Amino acid sequence: MSTTISTVALGDDIAALPRARPAPPARRRPPLKLAALWPRVRGWLLAWPVPLAVLALWQLAASYQWIPAQILPAPLTVAATFVDLFNTGELQSNTLISLQRVLFGFLTGAVLGLALGVAMGLSPLVKDYLYPTFKAFAQVPSLGWLPLLMMVVGIDEALKIILIAKSTFVPITLNTYKGLQGVPSSYIEVAKVYGFNRWQMLRRVVLPAAFPPIWNGVRYGLTHSWLALVGVELLASSEGLGFLIVYGRQLYQLDVVLAAVVVVGAVGYALDKILALIEARLLRWRRDAF
Repeated sequence: MSTTISTVALGDDIAALPRARPAPPARRRPPLKLAALWPRVRGWLLAWPVPLAVLALWQLAASYQWIPAQILPAPLTVAATFVDLFNTGELQSNTLISLQRVLFGFLTGAVLGLALGVAMGLSPLVKDYLYPTFKAFAQVPSLGWLPLLMMVVGIDEALKIILIAKSTFVPITLNTYKGLQGVPSSYIEVAKVYGFNRWQMLRRVVLPAAFPPIWNGVRYGLTHSWLALVGVELLASSEGLGFLIVYGRQLYQLDVVLAAVVVVGAVGYALDKILALIEARLLRWRRDAF
């Protein structure tokens, strides 16, 4: 009898113990559906017909000599010249010099543009003093300052850095100012309800809301700086991709010119894509919120 009671009591005690919860199943990533991938694949496919058609027309024009080879060399000739320039290291050295100039000029213009854009966007007094002068300054193209700057600083590296910085400065300043001015007033009102001070409102409300247009300004600034670099190297430089284009033209080596032009376009495209990838990563919280 006692054995039965103890067994029953032991069973009740075991039943009273908390049961271990089964481990939740591991989350699996949903499989990629073809329907979701099709828009991306379709866009990639639609991007190829036009450049392939241009390349085919170029090859036909060179093969049938519709245009003299001295003016329009064949694509294979340009490719062979590209390989030769790469093997000799001339292409890499000139590309590196151009990238260094863009880096220094872009960083200088970006720092100044962000500072001025934030100052005008947050202070009506600064905006009233400086915005009209900035607009007048922005209307003059970068190369329009070239003759004056050549007389002041010469044709050394300072000239190129200043012109690249100016090309970066204008779009970053303008987009930063517009981004801060475009922050919805409802965001400010909610922040005041939560009792945010000025620094908290700036750090947690104003700057995050204005970040997308500010980053667009950074992308435009990098694009403009690259274009300004090529322009100034075409006019006043003894190194860089722009100089390589001028050098090929002076020697009437159009294959060298076209090879350098292809590199200019490829590097500019790559720089913009890198900033686009960084933007997609930084703004990932916007997609996760919806």
